[in-house]
Amino acid sequence: MKFKGYIQVYTGNGKGKTTASLGLALRAAGRGMNVYMAQFMKKGEYGELKIVEEKLSDFITIKQFGLPEWHYSSKGVQQKETDAALEGIKAVKEAIESKKYKIIIMDEINVLLYFKIIDVKLVLDIIDNKPEDTELVLTGRYAPEEILKRADLITEMKDIKHYFDNKVSAREGIEF
Repeated sequence: MKFKGYIQVYTGNGKGKTTASLGLALRAAGRGMNVYMAQFMKKGEYGELKIVEEKLSDFITIKQFGLPEWHYSSKGVQQKETDAALEGIKAVKEAIESKKYKIIIMDEINVLLYFKIIDVKLVLDIIDNKPEDTELVLTGRYAPEEILKRADLITEMKDIKHYFDNKVSAREGIEF
């Protein structure tokens, strides 16, 4: 049976969008599929990077296209933010064109679009031109309507209660 790739969106204000996409990556790797994850707006030592590099690099590739700290403000987008994002878009296109990966994850891409760090047309082009046998996953809160209209699966993570509300800081192994 030929693999049919769909478009999945994990969005919403709740915790778990990146984690869900990593669960999918792990499941695919367990079936011998190759996965490419572009982490937008992230730069740093996250637990998933460590385990993938040490144990799963034959199946899962994670690349970060962020800055150590994002500074979006009312003054607008800094050029270095756009440059980092465009580098990630280029890498995603190259990963798709390589035909090595069955699953492509664009982690936090929706946030980039919300803050207009890049134009939504760049992502719509990727969606519209992805090979039929490639699964595409887009994560991040604030998924734009143009993305949602093209999605085959949309999961909204809803924040009902979170320990961050009680001033708990991000914890190693849980949030990063």
